[in-house]
Amino acid sequence: MRALLTLTAALVLGDLRALEDAGPVHETPISAEDRDHWAFRALAAVTPPAVKDGSWPHGDLDRFILARLESRGLAPLPPAGRVTLIRRVTFDLTGLPPSPREVAAFLEDDSPDAYEKLVDRLLASPDFGERRALFWLDLSRFAETDGFEHDKLRPNAWRYRDWVIGALSTDMPYDEFAALQVAGDELRRGDAGAAVATGFALCGPDMPDINLVEERRHMVLNELTGTVGSVFLGLQMACAQCHDHKIDPISQADFYRLRAIFEPALVFDDQPLPVLASDARRGARKDGKKRSAGPAGRVLHEKPGKSPRSYLHVRGDFRRPGPEVKPALPRIANPRHDRIAWSDSPVQTSGRRSSFASWLTRGDNFLATRVIANRVWQEHFGHGLVTTPSDFGIMGQRPSHPMLLDWLARRTVAEGWSLKRVRRLLLLSATYRTAAVPGAGGSASSRAAWPRLLEADPGNRLLGRTTPRRLEGETLRDALLSVAGRLSLRREGGPGVMLPLPQEVRDTLLRGQWKVSPSEESHRRRSVYLFVRRNLRYPLFEVFDRPDGNASCARRDRSTTAPQALTLLNSELSLDLARRFAGRVLADAGDARAAWVERAYRLALGRGPRDDERRDALGFLDEQARRIRRVSRSSSDLATPLPAKEGSDAARGAALVDLCLALFNVNEFLYVD
Repeated sequence: MRALLTLTAALVLGDLRALEDAGPVHETPISAEDRDHWAFRALAAVTPPAVKDGSWPHGDLDRFILARLESRGLAPLPPAGRVTLIRRVTFDLTGLPPSPREVAAFLEDDSPDAYEKLVDRLLASPDFGERRALFWLDLSRFAETDGFEHDKLRPNAWRYRDWVIGALSTDMPYDEFAALQVAGDELRRGDAGAAVATGFALCGPDMPDINLVEERRHMVLNELTGTVGSVFLGLQMACAQCHDHKIDPISQADFYRLRAIFEPALVFDDQPLPVLASDARRGARKDGKKRSAGPAGRVLHEKPGKSPRSYLHVRGDFRRPGPEVKPALPRIANPRHDRIAWSDSPVQTSGRRSSFASWLTRGDNFLATRVIANRVWQEHFGHGLVTTPSDFGIMGQRPSHPMLLDWLARRTVAEGWSLKRVRRLLLLSATYRTAAVPGAGGSASSRAAWPRLLEADPGNRLLGRTTPRRLEGETLRDALLSVAGRLSLRREGGPGVMLPLPQEVRDTLLRGQWKVSPSEESHRRRSVYLFVRRNLRYPLFEVFDRPDGNASCARRDRSTTAPQALTLLNSELSLDLARRFAGRVLADAGDARAAWVERAYRLALGRGPRDDERRDALGFLDEQARRIRRVSRSSSDLATPLPAKEGSDAARGAALVDLCLALFNVNEFLYVD
């Protein structure tokens, strides 16, 4: 009767608050059918299957792959050639092409463990962390600005980028890596590095100039909660911020209980939060007071004292708080009914996030372990065993090899959460080493296997061959710089580098939003160190599918469009680096045209030219030089090699530049087999 009277009063008086506060949370219980979904079951204890061809597997991982192929009457392709393999694994682990010297050394090493030594060297390379960070920063929706209309600067956001690079370089165990990003300040009080790690939580877009602080806080918390769910658990929690998930067993209350874990840590004051203690000297003002980093330069910041009350918000509206909720784990991910421990009136912090981190990184957390194992697999094979890496729910794709996924998840924990060890396991497998296409000198059986694989498995879900992968925009730029001999390997991190932009791009920005970095050398740093503006992508990166940073990106698109070819052929960057590439060829190879062709191919593609390629390239150099001479342009009007060589034939030099530009545009440069 009391509930009925409350409801009636709410309807008559139009008192939405009374209506929304009436009664407890109502949600559909988790059923046995819900828990029977493959992703919500406990990790299976898996034994690698028996196979007919015992000579092919290099380890237990390969048995899972081969068993599926054999069950379909299929066979994998043979291993890729050595040149292809060193190029593949070097790009995979460093994001750079192998040098001609590295290729030659690998080809000359006839020891049985030559490839194993190569993998170990690359895993230890200082380039490793810069390469692998690219994908985690996509997940983290990293940018150095807020987004929205004003896209304000976040002056210290780069510190999180540098922390990620360092953590991956040193092989920080994944359980620690994940825990610090949600609770570093609680787990290691006073540790500035751990505090920087929590930048993950606040990497998303923000609107600090919004009129209502409560609306801003609501938006940031909801975005954070959805990102934590998708990145660490493979759950699309964000779908439940306004209503119960339509498909997955995730209620609106599940969403707001997870959000409650983070609510005490997000405090918007009238004054912006201070910079880190380690920046105090750098941030001092002339009046002697400490300068603030601004709202966008903050880390997670939880104040001592009474924790705020948390509510389910009706239809996701910040103005309509409904029933109160307590911090808790998503029910479908928590069959043991583990509880979040916290203090309502903490002396320091509530402990909610450290409790969540402890649960998240348990070895038997079936979602978290499957998700990270699948992400590592995706990074090296192009697509995950689950091709929807941030959606393990009902609408996500089922794993192509479910037993392999569970085996790999358990192995990740058994390896002490060392992702480098897991990567090594993948890279040394026969599966990773397969060719993309049958070699010209391949056996009759391999040539016969190829059409059967294409017909039975066009998407290569069964992994009987390697799928060629196009370079990301950042990796393409780094490769161009590397081949041209212009790449700077300065690694101290720091604020993002702002490159010169075309006028038509600068005109889209507000005044003062893009101040080109003064150091020319910094313009040649690796792409991971370039400034990331949420509302503007560097033109080369935009046409090659870089995500915009407004949401977590679990897998980049790989489109094929005309602007990509036009940009790579006609951009100022391509032409300048083709001139530098040609200058490098001249410096290395002297005046002989045949030596030019040999050196250019080895620098760009890691191999020497085939006979037909050598013939065509030499013919092109001759014909192009004749055409240039017929035009009768002055040397100053020609794109000739840089640095200029005194007394050289300008027409021949310009022809060599054109050949170098053509090599930048061949598929073999843009794709890794």
